[in-house]
Amino acid sequence: MTNPPWQWLKRLGRALCIYLFLLSFSGCAQIGYYAQSIRGQFDIWAREKPIADVIGDGASSPTLRERLALVLKARAFASDELGLPRNQSYQRYADLERPFVVWNVFAAPEFSTRPVQWCFAMAGCVNYRGYFAKADADAFAAGAAANGHDVYVAGVAAYSTLGWFADPVLNTFVHYPPVELARIIFHELSHQVVYVKDDSVFNESFAVAVEREGVKRWVAQHGSAQDRQLFEQSQARRADFLILVQDYRARLEALYQQRLAPDATRIERQHLFADMRRDYEALKVKWGNFAGYDRWFAQPPNNALLASVAIYTQRVPAFEAMLREHNHDLPKFFEAVKALARLDRKARDAALNQHAPDAGADVASRAP
Repeated sequence: MTNPPWQWLKRLGRALCIYLFLLSFSGCAQIGYYAQSIRGQFDIWAREKPIADVIGDGASSPTLRERLALVLKARAFASDELGLPRNQSYQRYADLERPFVVWNVFAAPEFSTRPVQWCFAMAGCVNYRGYFAKADADAFAAGAAANGHDVYVAGVAAYSTLGWFADPVLNTFVHYPPVELARIIFHELSHQVVYVKDDSVFNESFAVAVEREGVKRWVAQHGSAQDRQLFEQSQARRADFLILVQDYRARLEALYQQRLAPDATRIERQHLFADMRRDYEALKVKWGNFAGYDRWFAQPPNNALLASVAIYTQRVPAFEAMLREHNHDLPKFFEAVKALARLDRKARDAALNQHAPDAGADVASRAP
């Protein structure tokens, strides 16, 4: 079953309205960026099929049919048990024939871990720039590097259109382990609940807090004893990893604030990156030689690499504290977060600081 004509017309109309709106005040460089974004989105739509049709297609692999059935189960759980939006997102499947849906470019000055921001009409200012083709991401990253920035290009398995369109399940993540597959769905649907322009840390930290609560509940109801064990191990390892990255990000910021001569700063920062790698190897021993973060550490270490992690985690302690204050009642928690989202940046940060003062102080010192 292909997309019905009315659905194509609806999507085309909305996409054209967005594009014309963007053209009204964008420069040439931004027009090219928006054009690739719209082309990429249309390519996804052209490949979509209803999940029920893919499951019912004898040509589909048994593994794919099993995973898509799991997606539908997790999708229903997201709305029934977590209070996440009940809509057409994750009801369709698309095979993009590539490992990632987009590649995000992160950049930071050579002597700062504060990420560069880029501003867009619909999403506001964010700390990364996404491309549907890796070559385009690499080209943009090369330009940023030529201007003296540290850069990091990261493949992304899923993203949210923030409720503008129905997001599909993609081949880029459908074969992830079951708990990880559910986690992605919970995370991306969270962006449809609350999204604040110009505040990537707020948005991503909120989604991470929701995904964590969602996965705990999912595993408790649908997971096996092995699933629960693996989830707990994953959470512990991730906590260790985040502590490591946050520690060295703070050390680097302290170094940059010393205002040493550039060459001296470069030498010292390489020593810190070497120390971070050494400490990671010690963590791997603690983890029983688990190598799940090897790919991240295989990247050339720089400020952008560390900043890419901080974007997703800085405010998580504050949101989790809020969730506890609401007795883990997600609908009430969502309403409280929506109230925060209506505040200006200064008031919003101050309110979050009351829930997790230590984390809030860190964010305040790094806020764009």
